[in-house]
Amino acid sequence: MFALLGVLQLGEGGFMPKYLFQGSYIGDGLKGLATEGGTPRVEAAKQLFGSLGGTLECFYFAFGVEDLIVICDLPDNVSAAAFSLAINNTGKAKGRVTPLMTPEEMDQVVTKSPNYRAPGEP
Repeated sequence: MFALLGVLQLGEGGFMPKYLFQGSYIGDGLKGLATEGGTPRVEAAKQLFGSLGGTLECFYFAFGVEDLIVICDLPDNVSAAAFSLAINNTGKAKGRVTPLMTPEEMDQVVTKSPNYRAPGEP
């Protein structure tokens, strides 16, 4: 499972970030899913990510709070925001995108010492 948190190597030292999308179908989106089934939604996701220069890593349907869980590779945060906007703007699905970090990136995070003053502190 931890392999899902890695990054896709692009070559020449470049990496493509991974993003987690958690979402739900709403209104007519649920009706469309009930009519089409799940496989066409996976194909639509592959096309969506491909149009942004990315790829679909995995797509799962779920029940509970979220209807779907997706992990994808996208070139940058701008592409991830465009993907989120495209889905949420339809009114047929809603969700949120979370950037994922590798364990190696977290190793780099803990070496940083930001100078931060919390609200209300001198």
